[in-house]
Amino acid sequence: MKTDRFSDRHIGPSSSETEKMLRKIGVGSLNELIEQTVPNAIRRKSELNVGAALTEFDYLNHLRKVGAKNKVLRSYIGMGYYGTILPSVIQRNILENPGWYTAYTPYQAEIAQGRLEAILNFQTMVIDLTGMPIANASLLDEGTAAAEAMAMLFSDRDRDTVKRGANVFFVSDEVYPQTIDILRTRAIPLGIELQIGNFRELKFTDKIFGSVLQYPALNGEVYDYADFVKQAKANKTAVAVAADLMSLALLTPPGEWGADVVVGNTQRFGVPMGYGGPHAAFFATRDEYKRAVAGRIIGVSVDARGRRALRMALQTREQHIRREKANSNICTAQVLLANMVGMYAVYHGPDRLRSIAARIHRLAAILAEGLRRAGITVLTRHFFDTLRVDLGSRALIAYQATSEAGYNLRQVSPGILGIAINE
Repeated sequence: MKTDRFSDRHIGPSSSETEKMLRKIGVGSLNELIEQTVPNAIRRKSELNVGAALTEFDYLNHLRKVGAKNKVLRSYIGMGYYGTILPSVIQRNILENPGWYTAYTPYQAEIAQGRLEAILNFQTMVIDLTGMPIANASLLDEGTAAAEAMAMLFSDRDRDTVKRGANVFFVSDEVYPQTIDILRTRAIPLGIELQIGNFRELKFTDKIFGSVLQYPALNGEVYDYADFVKQAKANKTAVAVAADLMSLALLTPPGEWGADVVVGNTQRFGVPMGYGGPHAAFFATRDEYKRAVAGRIIGVSVDARGRRALRMALQTREQHIRREKANSNICTAQVLLANMVGMYAVYHGPDRLRSIAARIHRLAAILAEGLRRAGITVLTRHFFDTLRVDLGSRALIAYQATSEAGYNLRQVSPGILGIAINE
């Protein structure tokens, strides 16, 4: 006899209560009730082939067996996902603490000041690293954050831009491929035309309303985008940047070289990779866009007694304002991870964050020099953590050998591998 059946513990009517309700409405069974209420045309004719029910204990054992089939390798693929060190104090007190589990930004500010403080820390960290005036309380992941940036810039076009029919959004071909895929999907219903290409070769036209760049780029290069931004501004084209947050501890922040929006992934700030995410994204922008930012912004206010208090200052979801005025129906579904990221920054402080970023870059530089001394061509010239190497006919052999040794590299193209160094 099974003693740990979910049906016995489920919060709902018991078997005797179900029978009593069925008798009350005059049917003999649940199947009979379904036959009388659900039209035959939309009902499945055969039984679902789901197998016998498992107890919770049996199911957990099954999951462990399936999970044991995974080959857990060290990942050096990069593209927004990196090995990181999660401080034990954050793991114990936030990641594994049920008090922080909720997926949403707290609605009731009067009983959630501590969690609002943690989110404010996240926003402040993003502002400091990106060089932008405002940041929201996190988004789902980098790809959707870039899509939200595109949508915001499109909806916020000025009258002249709308009048000239500007609906083209330029995407650098060095943006992460998963981000480009999401941009393609989101552009269709909005009537936006994507133009994907080399940022150096772009000829600005009056049809381009916005653009997005990767910093550092997909190939690992740290480009100087100053000329591109200058041309964009001269042509009234907004510039969004998908940036690596850790690299901004060393590199010039996009806010200082003219970006209008900065988005990206925060995973490498102490959040385990979790087989690919998603992981909390950040979204920072200029003050003039504050009423168009997707999601929410936590602000500092005062209560009725004049004391410092935190609240959700700006909310642009359909639940909070008139549907036709909403720019999004998203919420901060990654607030647990955003809180971890903010606490990672608090735990380390600015000096240790710079030290971590410097160590990552130093390890990449050591690797680059070692590869050159081994006679291997390193294609990336100015890098933070990612190298592309040309191995020619030896690439496949090298890839298989590193895989067997427990390391995942990126297969860029025949003959070329990518290696991204982490903390």
